[in-house]
Amino acid sequence: MKKFNLLFISVLSLSTVYAQDITDALRYSQNEIQGTARFRAMSGAFGALGGDLSAVSLNPAGSVVFSNSQITFTGSNNYTKNETNYFNSMTNTNESCFGINQGGAAFVFVNRNSSSSWTKFAMSLNYERTNNFNDFWQARGTNTNDDGNFTNSVASFFYDYANGQRLVDISALPNESIDQAYRAIGNQFGYGNQQAFLGYESYIIDPEFDDDDNTTYFSNVAAGNFDHKHTYLATGYNGKMSFNFATQFEDKFSLGLNLNSHFINYERNTVLIEDNNNTGSTVTHIDFENNLLTTGAGFSFQLGGIFNITPDLRAGVVYDSPTWYSIDEETTQYISTVRDDSGTPTTQTVDPHIINVYPRYQLQTPGKITGSLAYIIAKRGIISFDYSNQNFSNTEFKPTHDPEFADQNALMSNVLTHVSTYRVGAEYRVINQLSLRGGYRYEDSPYKNGDIMSELQGFSAGIGYTFGNTKIDLTYDQASRSYENNLYNLNGGGSPFASIDRKNQNITLSLGFSI
Repeated sequence: MKKFNLLFISVLSLSTVYAQDITDALRYSQNEIQGTARFRAMSGAFGALGGDLSAVSLNPAGSVVFSNSQITFTGSNNYTKNETNYFNSMTNTNESCFGINQGGAAFVFVNRNSSSSWTKFAMSLNYERTNNFNDFWQARGTNTNDDGNFTNSVASFFYDYANGQRLVDISALPNESIDQAYRAIGNQFGYGNQQAFLGYESYIIDPEFDDDDNTTYFSNVAAGNFDHKHTYLATGYNGKMSFNFATQFEDKFSLGLNLNSHFINYERNTVLIEDNNNTGSTVTHIDFENNLLTTGAGFSFQLGGIFNITPDLRAGVVYDSPTWYSIDEETTQYISTVRDDSGTPTTQTVDPHIINVYPRYQLQTPGKITGSLAYIIAKRGIISFDYSNQNFSNTEFKPTHDPEFADQNALMSNVLTHVSTYRVGAEYRVINQLSLRGGYRYEDSPYKNGDIMSELQGFSAGIGYTFGNTKIDLTYDQASRSYENNLYNLNGGGSPFASIDRKNQNITLSLGFSI
């Protein structure tokens, strides 16, 4: 990211200055299979089993299944491979990172009162990453357009925001610096006018008339072909701290409650470099950089039960409440252009040393219902199945009376849909100490149009070994999904897309202790 020698902070007072969209909502609403190696080895199909700290994170009744108190820590190495298709040009990138993604303890108490039917109680505390945002991809290719305009250029992004705005509201006043003007325009008029300001001050657009009240503009980038190089780099994660209580009634069923504290840390850097040699273009090179920092905190709860239908057949059911997030965002921007209107190329750099701090907003993710079945085979094997359903069209930005949020909520209600997730897992104890595991999962696209985001498919395999009071588990899992990603967002849509085939691969190691 750009390094600034001097950095000012601009607190934008308008609630609609920065447009959150569906991709933001889905980023913080979707969870990946994370947690312990055993949990991941069975693709998370643990809703009717329990006896694992990540299973407790899925179904709060699972903590009372433990025979003894437990402590578990987990580390995982994530490898992400992206294959990007942009105008039939293929680019391959990869990203690898290691992190501690789970740590927790469960404490089991046997009820010594023989007259009570409530035989056991359990309490647990568990930290778990629920999503990993580390990602890196590039889109390279020649963006062509035969309709005679410049809509395939990033110049259209700035033109779209400028058209209809008074020149005085998107330009620096006499004796006003770039930093001062960018901050003042953002505070008074918001995000859109800031984008128009960047386009004007970098000479991408010019007014039809050099007058403060001018509201029409033209582009200094002519129609034709554009060579694009777009780089996306993100880091961060979603995390959850669960406070759990569960109890068991005889050998018939268990009930549990999780109170969850959520947190978001997401940082993104995007750079779009555009070059052209189109006839009539005075601007032939654009370097546009955007940085985003998102932090947030949230709350949710879970209610779950595990029922022993027979000694070998169990059923589980879980209700996950919506997660209520409060989110803060900061952005910085930079643009540089090369123009040639007199035979000598000139570089124009607009680098506001400003951090835009936006008003806090709320995000409510959809609730979820999960049903599970598990069959225990002669105390040596397990076959387990989970099904969950989540209606992503219920996702909401708040406050809902904000016009921009109201528009996004209406859009999400129309284009998002129910997501069904299927998980199957199996475990077989080869000898008393050694277990083999495997799993498969399938998840629908949250979009009605599956071309925007495809379904997810993944599989897993693992091994576990127990010696004394210590357990060590090792797992490999992978999942793949395809996406379409905007290179930049236009007010009315129409920006070019890069198609990405993404494969996530993980190697996970857990160490557990009975206490």
